Amino acid sequence: MGQKIESILIVDDEENARLGLSKLLAHEGYEVASAANGQEALEYLRRSKVHLVISDINMPGMNGLLFLRELNRNYPSLHVIMITAYGGVESYLEAMNYGAFEYLHKPVKLEELKSVMRKLTNGGSSEALPIQNNLH
Repeated sequence: MGQKIESILIVDDEENARLGLSKLLAHEGYEVASAANGQEALEYLRRSKVHLVISDINMPGMNGLLFLRELNRNYPSLHVIMITAYGGVESYLEAMNYGAFEYLHKPVKLEELKSVMRKLTNGGSSEALPIQNNLH
């Protein structure tokens, strides 16, 4: 059985996307924090514990894939869902290689995100979402 998800860190340089996703997840009962970039998120993680990180890939400065590598190096048991508006097979494979649990396209659909989060809490035993649903 996977861990229970109680706290989530949203990392996205697009303020509207970050706030919208934060509000949706808070409404679902999660404790949600947010950061505008990878560096800000790493600073937050040094002082606070979260169960899940949801991060955009395309961000200025430390992009999502570099951020994911740092998470994998410093917080190897932390689950990460990557999101992007500009993804393809190459970035999908790179994200999964660096330890992402899942890769979703923006705009993120709440039901799709909740399905991925159920997989996490069930230890990954639920059927995975087909890749073609994630790569447009």
